[in-house]
Amino acid sequence: MIRRFGALAVLLALASAPALAELKPGVTAPAFDTQASLGGKVFEFNLKDALAKGPVVLYFYPAAFTEGCTLEAHDFAEHIGDFQKLGATIIGVSGDDIEKLNKFSVSECRSKFAVASDADHKISRNYDALLAFGNEIYSDRTSYVIAPDGKIVYSYRSLDHSEHVANTLAALHKLLGK
Repeated sequence: MIRRFGALAVLLALASAPALAELKPGVTAPAFDTQASLGGKVFEFNLKDALAKGPVVLYFYPAAFTEGCTLEAHDFAEHIGDFQKLGATIIGVSGDDIEKLNKFSVSECRSKFAVASDADHKISRNYDALLAFGNEIYSDRTSYVIAPDGKIVYSYRSLDHSEHVANTLAALHKLLGK
């Protein structure tokens, strides 16, 4: 029971913690490469290489295996076919280490899309997707749609996971005129 109230207190505090404003449409997306996991297999994710294949949905989330992040991963996994029809690559980013993400990529992402480690929060910082809580720093739940030319065409920030997938799909439809 104490654990449940402790987790609730942390979530409430995170929701009320100050956050930076996300990058706005029209801005060039900061380039990055980092370790990522897809289906429990580690590889090097490079944004420029992903953009050469089509648009990228880049989403930041606070921590693997937490309730909202798990539900968001399930939602992205359930809609992977919709994203693939639009030629989009999905990459989730958190401050978790790659070992934890190997497990998360299999169980919660259902081996459908990659999740990347941002243990030093450099990527989150470059995308103004940080959430500070006391001395702890997390990736703030922020979603971006990045066009193949590297420009951000959509950004959305909300700790509520429920609209991120629908919103990014709508932004992709708009971008592609579909």
